[in-house]
Amino acid sequence: MRIIRITFVALGLLITALLALGWRCYDLQQLKSHQYADRFASQRLLRTSKYPQRGAILDSRGRVLAASNSSKVIFADSVIITDANDTAKKLASIVNIHTSDIFESIIHADALRPRILADANEWQCSQARKIYGIGVESRWVRYYPTGRLMANIIGFVSPPPFSRGLEGIEFQYDDKLSGTPACNVFYKDVHRRPIRPKEINGSPVDGYGLVLTIDATIQKFVRDELVKQYEAYEAESAVAVVAVPQTGEILAMVSLPDFDPADVCRTDPNLFVSGAVIDGFEPGSIIKPVVMAIAMDAGEVRKRETIFCENGTYGGRGSGFGTIHEYRKPFGDLTPKEILINSSNIGMAKIGQRLGAQKLYDGLRMFGFGKTVDIELPCASRALGQLREPEFWTGYSITRVPYGQEISVTAMQLIRAYCILGNGGKLVEPYLVKAIVDSDGKTVKINHPTPPVAYVVKPEIAKWIISDAMAAVVNEGTGKRAKLEKWQVFGKTGTANIYDPAIRTYSDTDYIASFICGAPAENPEIIVLVSIRKPNKKLGNGYTGGVVASPVAAKIIEKTLTYLEKLKI
Repeated sequence: MRIIRITFVALGLLITALLALGWRCYDLQQLKSHQYADRFASQRLLRTSKYPQRGAILDSRGRVLAASNSSKVIFADSVIITDANDTAKKLASIVNIHTSDIFESIIHADALRPRILADANEWQCSQARKIYGIGVESRWVRYYPTGRLMANIIGFVSPPPFSRGLEGIEFQYDDKLSGTPACNVFYKDVHRRPIRPKEINGSPVDGYGLVLTIDATIQKFVRDELVKQYEAYEAESAVAVVAVPQTGEILAMVSLPDFDPADVCRTDPNLFVSGAVIDGFEPGSIIKPVVMAIAMDAGEVRKRETIFCENGTYGGRGSGFGTIHEYRKPFGDLTPKEILINSSNIGMAKIGQRLGAQKLYDGLRMFGFGKTVDIELPCASRALGQLREPEFWTGYSITRVPYGQEISVTAMQLIRAYCILGNGGKLVEPYLVKAIVDSDGKTVKINHPTPPVAYVVKPEIAKWIISDAMAAVVNEGTGKRAKLEKWQVFGKTGTANIYDPAIRTYSDTDYIASFICGAPAENPEIIVLVSIRKPNKKLGNGYTGGVVASPVAAKIIEKTLTYLEKLKI
């Protein structure tokens, strides 16, 4: 009986084992067959990506601002390298890398992805190919021949092979510039060498190129002049912009401090975006011609009338808007032109009172303040400046906004406003990208200037502000340092105290010195803005817009118009 029981137990165990084995076979072959087939396929397949050439970025004259060149790189495949030390010694004699560094790279390499060791020339590539486990491949490498000159505009890309746009135009137009890669699949052997193709998807599609409105020569003029003044006055930052008022084309846009696109890893990320687009500041007196145009267009001010400027002191206790003083000296009766020539705060405050909060607010909105400038940079969408709605104004606001306090603007908003005045009051939007072209140079899209569908102010008022009043500011007033012999320059200075939140009032040591201008006054070809933040007042060389900013703008106008005249010949 005992033998029979043992036999039955053994038989039961055998049957159980057979059933378990059968279930395991069923599980492997039926229930999980796809899972293991996929795992096997992934082990025997080699996927290779061919990356497209990223589109070039050109200036308006066809000069290369950013392009991708093919570069050879040497890589180590750690899966098939049997002796890392020996391989490192052999490779070290070919490339300029220490043996220990190569050894460390090989032994710490990702088993699924070859480790890039070095860029290489043709001779190095030919010698490296002779070493088992070492290979050579081509990659597209982005380069920026103008360096810092265009950094805030162009931006930069991530390292190869992906090279995706991370800042500037490179980021904004990444989908156009990057193209479409091709992925090919091969069967591979145990050493990860391709045996035969499984799936060939053809060649990559190269990215589109961009043509900008920027002229590299004008950009160089602007940056050179701005850097001199920025350094001479030990300023915190500075911006300068040159635009065509009839179209809104940006010919130059410089923001300091800037950065080297070849060394972004050690750069403060705050420098990546252009201060001309993102930085808001109180404009001070450079807003006065815009407010004057709004008041004249609304019929609240006439060209030949006089406004009493209170001999230098306006308001006081109980006035509801505090006391307003002139910056330089007191004035009595002044015409609207004289108010701009002398930059009278009291005159502008009275004009603000005539307009009233709602008309003043509506007029500034029509000129684009408090609105984004739809320029083709990623930071533009959040650059609003600040223009509060009238219900949030205080009793001070109606007299302060007209001379540039209690309002924050960006450089591009000012450029847009003065382009409107410079082209006869017609609406215009600044832009940076002129055209998109394919890899064969065929134009895919052309960006046209904004159609002049509406007038912001009457043409005769815009013309008077530019060719009469603002020209007089340069000839007789605070902008005399911008006067040129060959061209009649029009302009307006601005010296804005910087608000200090620590003391809850305006600083008496920190200023923004600005000058906005253009030429020729009779038919403006360019608008120029120069704004320098916190020039060092302790140097004793001045700190106002007339002293610090206007000479820079004059040199920019002179060089730019001379250059443009030569191009017409």
